[in-house]
Amino acid sequence: MTMDFMERGMDENQKLVCSLCNLELETADTNFSYLGHSFRAQTPRCPGCGQVFVSEELVKGRIAEVEMELEDK
Repeated sequence: MTMDFMERGMDENQKLVCSLCNLELETADTNFSYLGHSFRAQTPRCPGCGQVFVSEELVKGRIAEVEMELEDK
């Protein structure tokens, strides 16, 4: 299954909708794992299929920080 999401709306109240299930994504606690270490973050997730939307902000922020910390060890 691929992560295939679309954004609906063009204002500040945009809603993320899963294009597989056509359900609005809900904020959920999500576990991430990298090099045997895990961390949690709040991410939009489909209540139907469980697919997670990982924002560019999360990738360039928290995930990049964790990656750098672990690779420096």
